Amino acid sequence: MVFHSDIDNKEVLNKIRKREIMLGGNRRLKIYGTLGCVSGKRMKRENRVFFKSDAQARKMGFRPCGHCMKAAYKQWKDGFVHL
Repeated sequence: MVFHSDIDNKEVLNKIRKREIMLGGNRRLKIYGTLGCVSGKRMKRENRVFFKSDAQARKMGFRPCGHCMKAAYKQWKDGFVHL
């Protein structure tokens, strides 16, 4: 996980080109999604984190975005156990 507040925009673009960053997330809400997601683009820089993979995001306790990752979100929601 890479915090957006720890790197500048040029380094972010470089990591995207090298495929070191594939997904973005909101560290406060614990939601991740695609880099082009409209919801993700609205979040504050200090809340934004980046992941290399879906597995990395889930391992860190994040859930898929319901807007840009509908299928993954539905799987997560259907597998979620309500207490």
